[in-house]
Order: sequence, then structure tokens, then C-alpha cells
Amino acid sequence: MDQAVRALRGATTVDADTPEQVTERTVELLTAMLERNGVAHEDLISVVFTTTPDVVSLFPATAARTMGLGDVPLLCASEIAVPGATPRCIRVLAHLVTDRPRQGLHHVYLQGARALRDDLPE
Repeated sequence: MDQAVRALRGATTVDADTPEQVTERTVELLTAMLERNGVAHEDLISVVFTTTPDVVSLFPATAARTMGLGDVPLLCASEIAVPGATPRCIRVLAHLVTDRPRQGLHHVYLQGARALRDDLPE
């Protein structure tokens, strides 16, 4: 199969809005997303992060840079404040080049974000 641009999704939550927790959980999520999908650093095109309005202590992109993604275009944005939404949530949308079909990608939801996509296998 020829290589195509695909999008990989993931999300996690933090127990407390601290720079340490945002870094730990962002790195944990990105590591799981890349490892579970066999994505190499050079396969990444860009990564978009969003956080719920209650996560303001650190940009998730700053955490991503600690794992060597400083040369990948990274963008952070805030989610809309939907009543009843999962609190303290960090979401990721990674664009990559892969030979995997769309249905062959394994999206990753960790911590309290698991409830967002109970239709996905672990």
C-alpha cells in the first residue's frame, strides 16, 4: 500500500492542573500513541493539542518537546466549555504519514478519558 496522510487521536486527563502532571500525562499519551501504531519520529507531520479550560498550568506542546518533538510543528488550543464534559482533559490529534489503512490505526484514550471512546479496544 502507498503511504498516506492519516490522523491519529488520543486523550488523557490530569488529576491536578500542575506542570508536572501535564508533562507526565502528555508524554505518557504520546508515547502510547506512537508505540501502539509503530509511528517513527520522521513520520509525524504535526500535532494539535487541546485542553479543557481547567488545564492552564502548561502547554502540552511544551511537554511534547521534552520527548524530542521540538522539530515537529505543535499547536495548542482550548476546548469549548461544554457543561458536563470530562474535566482536566488533554486531547491530541497527530497527523502522520503511514502505510496503514485508516481502520488499522489504534487511537489511545488513557486515564479518565477512556470513557470518551468506550467503543475502542484497549
